[in-house]
Amino acid sequence: MRPMSSPVGLPALADSDLVGQIARILMQAIVQGRLPPGSKVVEAGIARELGVSRAPVREAARLLEKQGLLVANPRRGFFVRKLEIKNIDEIYDLRLCIERHAGVLAAQRLTPQSRDALRRQIDVLHRTADLDDPARQVEEDYRFHRLIFEIADNRRLLRLFDDLAAELRMVIGLIGRLYDDPHEIARTHEPLLAAIEAGHPERITAHVDYHIGHAWREVGKLVRELTPPAGNATEPPGGILLPANGVPA
Repeated sequence: MRPMSSPVGLPALADSDLVGQIARILMQAIVQGRLPPGSKVVEAGIARELGVSRAPVREAARLLEKQGLLVANPRRGFFVRKLEIKNIDEIYDLRLCIERHAGVLAAQRLTPQSRDALRRQIDVLHRTADLDDPARQVEEDYRFHRLIFEIADNRRLLRLFDDLAAELRMVIGLIGRLYDDPHEIARTHEPLLAAIEAGHPERITAHVDYHIGHAWREVGKLVRELTPPAGNATEPPGGILLPANGVPA
């Protein structure tokens, strides 16, 4: 008799959009580390825990495979994607490029209303830090950066950012584990917002490089600790660290 898998700690489901709900629940379990990289998604166990058949669980897994969070292994099922150094480097290399441009565009198109929206989002990040809810903090962090792209008002640029969304959520979830003080996540966004409000392209680029570059190095360090090195990994580009007191005037 095959042993039953241990429960992952999944919530109850509503009746509508079953596949979408299961996909979101599995994504939260991945971001929170309850389904760690490399672990198998046991369809039967998850279906039993959620009180559904295996079919919607399988469809949800296929959806997350398309988003890059799961990988399918023939005849073995779905597994949580492992974060490899090469993947981290590619994500952050592309993210640096598009966020530099989006930050400059957002500064040019900033209105009092959109500025207040960014400020409110930082307040949300601070409030979320007190909730002990890592998945929510991941979403709010992602929301802050997406707001910058919305303000930039370039649909293709926003689409590029959205294409990275699933992988970014997983990576941002790793970042959350790097800070003893969860409020530090909110504080790291404040200088970037100040640069966008000031509207100087060089300062915006420098702060984007610092903010994203710091995350790149820290996540890369964590992934290297979790997995043995494979091949020659790319280091973040040089010259992106700023002094502790910010960008030189």
